[in-house]
Amino acid sequence: MGLRTQSGLSSANKTGLLMVGIRYGTVSITGNFRENNEDNYYIDSLNKYFLVADGMGGQSAGEKASQLAIELIPKKLNQLIDFENGNTERVIPSIDEAVSHANAEIMALGEVDPSCRSMGTTIVFVVQAGEKFFIGGVGDSRVYLLRNNTLHQLTTDHSLTQALVDAGTITPEEALTHRYKNVLYRYLGTKDGSAGTQTRQLDPLARDRILLCSDGVTDGISDEKLQEFLGQFDDPQKTAEEIVKTAQEGGSKDNITCIVLFID
Repeated sequence: MGLRTQSGLSSANKTGLLMVGIRYGTVSITGNFRENNEDNYYIDSLNKYFLVADGMGGQSAGEKASQLAIELIPKKLNQLIDFENGNTERVIPSIDEAVSHANAEIMALGEVDPSCRSMGTTIVFVVQAGEKFFIGGVGDSRVYLLRNNTLHQLTTDHSLTQALVDAGTITPEEALTHRYKNVLYRYLGTKDGSAGTQTRQLDPLARDRILLCSDGVTDGISDEKLQEFLGQFDDPQKTAEEIVKTAQEGGSKDNITCIVLFID
């Protein structure tokens, strides 16, 4: 797959749902070093949730794993969550259940299909329910928030380097070039993929800007540049295009995918 782009506006007024106004843009490219795009993303037509998945496993297996994640998780979310009137205390367990279901299906396919053995995928998401956002993930794809000109990483990488940073063994600066930088200890396709999504709740504010991205973005662009781009443009599609272009030019060695959300 080559370049995939999508931009849009919230459909809340058409449905009567009490949803926060969102404008979005997204870009997904194969990049300079891959033969196929193992990233996938999903945007709900009513802006109830946004997903980015980064597959792994070689050949077409990684692409299959990420595709399964963005097919199965939305179905479960729609079954389990009352996005307008639901009890927000049930949202996080429902998200965890949806992700766990996808994880089990990915593992099952890997066991019965030799071409899919050892395949896996990351997942990150923003779910909108009860006028609140629920943000989390599994793996090393990320969600960032720009608020009041300050960039916050809202997800934690499930990578060996992040574990070493958390243990105080290496510094964050050393982690950027560490040999285990891209080695994950949790992702969908393993038993630990069902161990929860570390979802956090966010009360969105007007002018918030949120980025969901695969590690192809962060492999080629610094947090400082992400902060600059998220605050620089008034169009989320333009922002997404500039982020992906800069990551590609910055030497990213992976597929590159991002969704940019502007909160109105």
